[in-house]
Amino acid sequence: MTTERREPAADADERTMLEGWLEYHRQTLAWKCEGLTDAQLRTPAVAPSTLSLMGLVRHMAEVERSWYRRVLADEDAGPIYYSDADPDGEFRLTEADTWQEARATWQAEIEVARRNAAGTRLDEPTRGRHRRTGERYTLRWIHTHMIEEYARHNGHADLLRERLDGATGD
Repeated sequence: MTTERREPAADADERTMLEGWLEYHRQTLAWKCEGLTDAQLRTPAVAPSTLSLMGLVRHMAEVERSWYRRVLADEDAGPIYYSDADPDGEFRLTEADTWQEARATWQAEIEVARRNAAGTRLDEPTRGRHRRTGERYTLRWIHTHMIEEYARHNGHADLLRERLDGATGD
């Protein structure tokens, strides 16, 4: 595997630390997907679950989009893979779904997230509100939540990868 992951410096300031750990976890998910075929990336964990590595990447594209576009920046950015009729659509894959598309979409959402976060103070209230709760958050809260979100799903990714080809690692 070739994805480089770097932990933030132990003495980094708060923003550098938060963004460093977020990048580390983004890189970890990419690392867990390296070197696999589209078919492997679409392979679900165990029946009846639809959880797969490609599904996790598509899910994280949706999560990045939701928090950094809709909530942080108040952009009118609709869903990519899910719908009201299929709220778990990002996990429902077909033979036509490719790693190239999923990865490109995820990376594009990460780039927008970085841009939107760059112009925002950690303690600044978001311009948008959460679609279900109506709450405003801060960038600090969003970054912390995203670290938690990636860390949880990277645990899933670790198990999925081990099942596919025996590869393990933190």
